[in-house]
Amino acid sequence: MAKKPLGKDQFGIQKVMRGSDYFGDSMGQFALNAISGMVGQLTYFYTDKVGLAAGMVATVFMITKIIDAFTDIIMGNIIDHTKPGRERYRPWILRMAVPAAALILMLFTVPGGNSGLQIAYLLITNLLMTSVVYTAIAIPYASLQVVRTESSEERGKMGVYRALAGYVPGMAIVLAVIPVTNALGGTQSAWIKFAAVVALVVLLSLLFCYKKSRETAVSDETAALQMPQSDEDAEEAVPLAEAVGKLFGNKYWVLALIMGLVSQVTYGLANSSGTYYCKWIYGDDNLVAILGAVGMIPTILGFILVGPMNKKLGVVKTLRVCFLLGMAANLLRVINPTHFWYNTILGCISSFANIPMMCLLGVTTAMAIDYNAFKYGNRMVACSQSATGFGGKVGNGLGASVVGWCLAIAHYDATLTAATPAVRQAIYAFNIYIPFLLFLVMFVCAMKFDLEAKLPEIRKELEKRKENR
Repeated sequence: MAKKPLGKDQFGIQKVMRGSDYFGDSMGQFALNAISGMVGQLTYFYTDKVGLAAGMVATVFMITKIIDAFTDIIMGNIIDHTKPGRERYRPWILRMAVPAAALILMLFTVPGGNSGLQIAYLLITNLLMTSVVYTAIAIPYASLQVVRTESSEERGKMGVYRALAGYVPGMAIVLAVIPVTNALGGTQSAWIKFAAVVALVVLLSLLFCYKKSRETAVSDETAALQMPQSDEDAEEAVPLAEAVGKLFGNKYWVLALIMGLVSQVTYGLANSSGTYYCKWIYGDDNLVAILGAVGMIPTILGFILVGPMNKKLGVVKTLRVCFLLGMAANLLRVINPTHFWYNTILGCISSFANIPMMCLLGVTTAMAIDYNAFKYGNRMVACSQSATGFGGKVGNGLGASVVGWCLAIAHYDATLTAATPAVRQAIYAFNIYIPFLLFLVMFVCAMKFDLEAKLPEIRKELEKRKENR
């Protein structure tokens, strides 16, 4: 039975993807978030199961984070210098599948005995996992969203599938790791068994993603007719320093970078601040569980609605509407910041406002990459994606740090029975005031991001240039 022909999107761009294509592509994000989910459990594992000092563990993570922030740009430059005629992005997913699975297991097989040897082992395995293998998957995988389709609608749908697929393993690991490992005895051996299962899932997910991915904007029906990239069609690689300079000369890339950076600060705040609010403002830190359960509702709604919103409003208008919702929700919280259900409902609206950015950041970056071709004659795909990844890593770390800085300024003392006025204001700051300002910054950036409507004409111009070469 012949498949139903694919139509065009709202801008007249031919669609090339079907349901199985979206699902296969999303398995890459599933694997990446499973890796990051396991890495997120390492502090507890190293301190409570291996017996290492918390300060030493924190130092190791700080070192790896500093190095990790720069490997994205280096990896992007390596990928962009792939020889003409060869695939640039898919092969990395296949190459890193086995190393990724092996390193997940190695993270938890910390040797006993000498603490110096253990610290060295932690540093090496974490660097290999996050700075090398994870980066070597994440950068080419992000780039595939640009080359797989030219339709912003399909790129948006890819973003939704990816965000939803990424949410599943992250949540599953958080919910399952302690009960499952405790049921297996609660020892290091139990954690290794859990890690082995996750490693197998990651391996299979990456292999499936590789099988379903393409580096050309074609459907399954026309893939066999697609000619390999010729030397004439290949873009000339741009030196790293020149590429970074050109990227900062592209205002749309800068706007996407700022929105990505700020959104990551928002996520970092949300992940780090809830417990303090429940303990010191509501008076019961057990309420965090209720906040988490209720917070699932806007998250699920966000994943369901972002696709239809994108199709109806377009990428940029969807972001503008949601950023306005986030601003309004945080502004209303100022009226009564101590009422549990009032703030919980408004917090749900704020959480919902974050979801579209999670899904559509890659789409705005892809638009900016298309603009690179118009302005510079070179898209610099991987380098563009890697620098954005740098912003994301810095933003996430900054978000978590803001909580500590606010509490430090307020002279926070965890042994007190009640919060001082300064501590209460600090908690309001990183839960309400700062998130409002962050949504405002993202809204201003979205208002200046007027590229989406220009893309059809830009693509026509690029086609003319190609024909005249």
